[in-house]
Amino acid sequence: MIKIKSSAEIQKMLKANEIAAQALSFAGRSIKAGMSTYELDKLIHDFIVGKGAIPSSLGYCGFKGSACISVNEELIHGVPSKKKIIREGDIVSVDLTTLFDGWQGDNARTFKVGAVSPEAERLLKVTEEALYKGIEQAVPGNRIGDISNAVQTYVEANGYHVVRKYIGHGIGTEMHEDPEVPNFGKPGRGPRLVPGMTICIEPMVNSTTPEVNVLGDKWTVVEANGNLSAHFEHCIAITNDKPLIMTLESH
Repeated sequence: MIKIKSSAEIQKMLKANEIAAQALSFAGRSIKAGMSTYELDKLIHDFIVGKGAIPSSLGYCGFKGSACISVNEELIHGVPSKKKIIREGDIVSVDLTTLFDGWQGDNARTFKVGAVSPEAERLLKVTEEALYKGIEQAVPGNRIGDISNAVQTYVEANGYHVVRKYIGHGIGTEMHEDPEVPNFGKPGRGPRLVPGMTICIEPMVNSTTPEVNVLGDKWTVVEANGNLSAHFEHCIAITNDKPLIMTLESH
């Protein structure tokens, strides 16, 4: 069931998402070649807690980190590890969720570590642009499929592949709520968008195949061919007008 939020509830969600956005920017500033993903996760944890929020990922279904940190061919759900060292030229996806005053905030971004390859530059650019193509469609009267199709069309026109096994989602007091928000689909299909809906749009894009594998840790999802992946996510609210991006550092 899709839960429609009141204006007062969206105001509360804005605060949770503002903290999530601040934490994600802090993560990007903190990433350095030579550090482990465990070290980065600890910094993110302390930042979120310092803002009076809770890192929702910690302990979620047994997850051992405060953020999902995925490197290069790792698409999503990378488990922070003392053994995984970030190198110059890597791309690092950070996906983090915050709980504040009973409401969830959720966002993700893929960061560059120093100078990266032209291939990585282009993948990140296209994936982030696809996110905004999806957001443009998040207006009342449209349907979820309009968002999905906008993401898919843009990604595939640029020669990349949207992952079908993992998708965006509704959000509110729970990290994952209805409706499902795929990154593929046909326009005019799916639930109609109405003011008060709150959703996470999150293109997950692979270089060479839509297929993925899950590693032995049962969490980390990788591009099936071992090539680069990227992930960008914003949490938005449907309004009477244009979409409200809630995962901004200030409103």
